[in-house]
Amino acid sequence: MDVLKIAVLAVSAVLLALMLKQTKPEYSVFISMAACICIFLYLLSKLQTVFGYLEQLRAQVSVDGVYLDTILKMLGISYITQFASDLCKDAGYSAIASQIELFARVSVLFLSFPVLLALVDMIGEVL
Repeated sequence: MDVLKIAVLAVSAVLLALMLKQTKPEYSVFISMAACICIFLYLLSKLQTVFGYLEQLRAQVSVDGVYLDTILKMLGISYITQFASDLCKDAGYSAIASQIELFARVSVLFLSFPVLLALVDMIGEVL
């Protein structure tokens, strides 16, 4: 039912934005951004369930917690970047959106280095 709520919110926001686009185009952008922010905040509230499952996975599998934390950080960077980039593109600021995406790629690269170094060390021990 959550998908239905989000779909109704999104379609309502689009219809309202389309109606206002002819008379007040700046308001249509604000409505679009507000709908996106509401959907994103609703999604964040549902992520607690995912974190609970990840904790169960961490308890059942003997994986170092640093690796799961790194993966979660990378996923968070990806989702937040996509959200912010899409908002900027919708508002007509594609150059800023591109810079956000570039910063996120570099951030993910920095996060991946400790994992990469651990992998190289592990391969070095085997050889």
